[in-house]
Amino acid sequence: MMGKVKTMSAFRKGRIVGLLLASALLATPATASTTFDGQWSVQIASPNTSCSSGASVAIGISNGQVASNTASVSASGRVADIGTINVTLSSGIKRAVGFGTLKGSTGSGTWRAATCSGTWTAQRN
Repeated sequence: MMGKVKTMSAFRKGRIVGLLLASALLATPATASTTFDGQWSVQIASPNTSCSSGASVAIGISNGQVASNTASVSASGRVADIGTINVTLSSGIKRAVGFGTLKGSTGSGTWRAATCSGTWTAQRN
């Protein structure tokens, strides 16, 4: 009986890992773009009053790769040719992920962290 439990547990873990990997691949933009290269200012909002809202983060995009412009916030991610963006922001042990779309010199989307979530807007500087 114990062997069946272990096998079933391993099967479930493998299936969960497979689903997470498939989700990550679908959420990751396929190709990098230079269309959106430059310096961007991102404004973060949350309807939850206990979460950070109104903060602004400076990021840079180069060859479709997202990077932070400040020592206090680390940013990474990618922008696809069509403007789809995914980004991860980290500051110390805090981490948030964001998804959205850039169009021309503006952008918008959603973000989530461990206990907070909200929206973001961006403007190319």
